[in-house]
Amino acid sequence: MYRVLVFGMTENPGGVESVIMNYYRCIDKTKIQFDFLCNFHEDAAYEDELTAMGGNVFHITARSENYGKYKKELEAFFETSQSVYDAIWVNVCSLANIDYLIMAKKYGIPRRIIHSHNSQNMDSKLRGILHKRNRKRIDKFATDFWTCSEDAAKWFYEKRLLPKVVMIRNSISVERMAFDEEKRKKYRKQLQCNDDTWVIGNVGRLHFQKNQKFCLEILQQFLKKDSNACLVLIGQGEDEAELKELTRRYGISKKVHFAGTQTDIRGWLSAFDTFLFPSKFEGLPIAALEAQANGVPMVASAKVIPQEVKINSNFEFVNLDEGAVVWSEHLNHIRQTMKRLDISEVKQNFTEKGYNIETETVKLEKLFLKEVK
Repeated sequence: MYRVLVFGMTENPGGVESVIMNYYRCIDKTKIQFDFLCNFHEDAAYEDELTAMGGNVFHITARSENYGKYKKELEAFFETSQSVYDAIWVNVCSLANIDYLIMAKKYGIPRRIIHSHNSQNMDSKLRGILHKRNRKRIDKFATDFWTCSEDAAKWFYEKRLLPKVVMIRNSISVERMAFDEEKRKKYRKQLQCNDDTWVIGNVGRLHFQKNQKFCLEILQQFLKKDSNACLVLIGQGEDEAELKELTRRYGISKKVHFAGTQTDIRGWLSAFDTFLFPSKFEGLPIAALEAQANGVPMVASAKVIPQEVKINSNFEFVNLDEGAVVWSEHLNHIRQTMKRLDISEVKQNFTEKGYNIETETVKLEKLFLKEVK
């Protein structure tokens, strides 16, 4: 049995967590088994499912919470785990903290995989400085270099390492996200929407990266064309209070639903008529893939969302600098001309583009089981 220690799960069922789960659900567990190291003491996202599939979940103190305790617990974990793991797979959005790889090397884990999931610093200035410092020395500790997109690779790794970088697509199960008519009715009833209400949705952490402030500006303009529309924001984050204040200032509080963190993303996507995704930067966003797996029409930020994210035909790119009025016009165009795609067409599109989890998992298994050069 090939055992992999996975770092990257948090308390929040976000994009990175979804990528890990999608692969873990499909991987051949008679050959490969995952365990999970988490730097927090609350339950991890999907923890019950992780343990039900045979994975062990280990919790240590966060570095930001108590540095001394974190270092002591981290060292103790790796010391007691010597000879247990064939690989460590570190899934992160920056290189600000590479302690897990350093410890893995110190205690003899032969495969040390770093996996890039973002294309820009989304944290503090200090973490940005730490990322740049560790970027120069990451190959002293990692043996394998993975990425979710070309843009993420270029930000994460120095040019000299790019030839070694392996693309691991943020693949998903189309069936798990496929449109569900009953769930559509359920969540639209919860929103108190009638059949004619045009429901615009966004899924993501309420954070400047995801640009929900711009979503509110777009809705404000779109309501001039259709007063029966509404916006649903799935997720939580540090911008929540400010976003709620903006809805009051714009006079659209009754048109914006803050749904918080949700586990039934398939159901909520089924309730949407359009998916709005004006992020300021991304690696390769799982939320955009899940929306397309559901078949819902989508508009996303051009030159920010990687081109390879476009899987379906009912998908439009718009530049952020074109402003809320133009974005609202694109939403109106989508409403008039684009329909939700059925699952057969969606599945064909995902398979052709290499984002179908069933076929991509086979490739991941081969990567794990290859001999270390």
